[in-house]
Amino acid sequence: MHTAVSRHGRLRKLPHHATHIVSPMILSLMMSGLVSAAATYGAVGFAPDLGARTLGAWMLTYPIAFPAAVIAAPIVRRIVSLIVEAPPAKR
Repeated sequence: MHTAVSRHGRLRKLPHHATHIVSPMILSLMMSGLVSAAATYGAVGFAPDLGARTLGAWMLTYPIAFPAAVIAAPIVRRIVSLIVEAPPAKR
């Protein structure tokens, strides 16, 4: 049976193929949170319920941001490969 904790007491890492989901998940969490906070602050200022309003706004934006990031990631990688040189081959 596999557990989430290794014999050394550390959390096990996800397999490498999870990178294509985990990376956009973390990116979209951070981006949608920051944008929601900035937009909410811009709309209501430093209101006493700013945190609750920001969380409410983030809960609306994250379900859109995550699938958008998953879909956009391969397109962005392709565009970047067209404008950035590949690293030199290792010898």
